[in-house]
Parts: sequence; C-alpha cells; structure tokens
Amino acid sequence: MSASLSPIVSSTPLSSAVSAPVPSSASTAGAGTGPTQAELLDFVRKTAADAELIASLPLDPEGRTWVRLEGPGGSEAWLIGWPPGTGTGWHDHADSVGAFLTARGELREHALAVRLPTDGWQSLELSEGVDRERRLGAGQGRAFGRHHVHEVLNASADEHAVSVHAYYPPLPRIRRYSRTGQVLHLEQVERPEDWQ
Repeated sequence: MSASLSPIVSSTPLSSAVSAPVPSSASTAGAGTGPTQAELLDFVRKTAADAELIASLPLDPEGRTWVRLEGPGGSEAWLIGWPPGTGTGWHDHADSVGAFLTARGELREHALAVRLPTDGWQSLELSEGVDRERRLGAGQGRAFGRHHVHEVLNASADEHAVSVHAYYPPLPRIRRYSRTGQVLHLEQVERPEDWQ
C-alpha cells in the first residue's frame, strides 16, 4: 500500500462532530466490476494488520489526520487517526459501498437501521428503534451498503484510535447531517474537492 496524499489535520471535537474521513448485502458492490463489500472488508483487515503502516500515520493531539491509500480495484481508501473525543458527525457515503476497521484503540459507530430518501428533503423525523450502536476494538470492523447513514467517534478520554476505510466507487459526495432527538437535518453536501 502506498499513501498518495500528505496527512491532513482536521480539528473535530466530539461536541461539535461535523467534519470529514452501515445495510444491503455484504457481498455485492452492485453494478460494475469494482470490489465487493467483502473484498473491501478483507482489504481494510489486511491493511490494519500492517503495523509499520499504522505506526507511520502522524497523530495530532487535537484533530483527525488522514492519508489516502491505494485501494483495491479502483476503490478509495484512507488511513485515519482519531484523537480522543473526535468524531465524524452524522453523514452518508452516497452511492458508495464501503468497509472500515479499527487498527488501534476503539471506535464507536452510531448508525441508522433504515434507508433514507436520497434527495428532496431537508429534515426527517426518524421512527423509534432505528438506532444501532457498535463498539469496534482493534481488529474489528464492518462493511456497509449504499446510503448508509452513521457517525463514527473515538469516545476515549486519553487514547488515540487508528482505522482503515475503503469505498467503491470512490466517494462522489458525502451528505452531512445534524441530529436533534429523532429529527435528522441535512446540513451540507461535500464533494471530493472538499476533502482531498
């Protein structure tokens, strides 16, 4: 694996977690010839086991850091460092399928077990019972399908976490949401030029 971009730092405290880098069948990526969700999960698992690569990621005490990696079959992949108390905020990955795995530390994922409409709304009231939470320690990960809405965070008070992520097709956009109780609000749409 080779990193193709310099590390980027983004300060994202858990309290304001709205910054950048799960379900359909775990074995299909959909139309096209790209990697499947299972292949993406296998890639992130193997990459996370590369201790030298994981140790090479510069860690910042206040903001997330990331380096783009060469993913399999034209996929987009990232190595991400998570200082204590940082997170992504609620977001989706549009039409991309993906996988991520914790290489060091522990990450928490809050996800919605319902598919949202893809366009034409600003606010939605979520039904009771759609929330899911996972704790993913070192070596644990998951694959997810298109339009998966979640937030990922490092809830630790004192330990960095490091994770590996892969998406296919490469992310065309990320929709960012805020959430108040059961109401989800679309806040912004980011394109690749916003995070690369």
